[in-house]
Amino acid sequence: MSTNDPKAEMETGLDILESRIDELIKIIDKLTQNNRSLLSKQESLIAERAELIDKTDMARIRVESMITRLKSMETNL
Repeated sequence: MSTNDPKAEMETGLDILESRIDELIKIIDKLTQNNRSLLSKQESLIAERAELIDKTDMARIRVESMITRLKSMETNL
């Protein structure tokens, strides 16, 4: 292969380009998979957060109810 041969230089350039495109496709596939995983994790964390908010609200209501009952008992003494 001569360095003055434009056809050979073009073939080499195309091989390099093809190799780079293959690398980029692999990177895109990996990033797509990571993105799906992160979206799934985010969805799970959002659901867990909503559940924890509900539990916190229920606990607050129960504590407020207990305080009200204790105040009621205190005034009856």
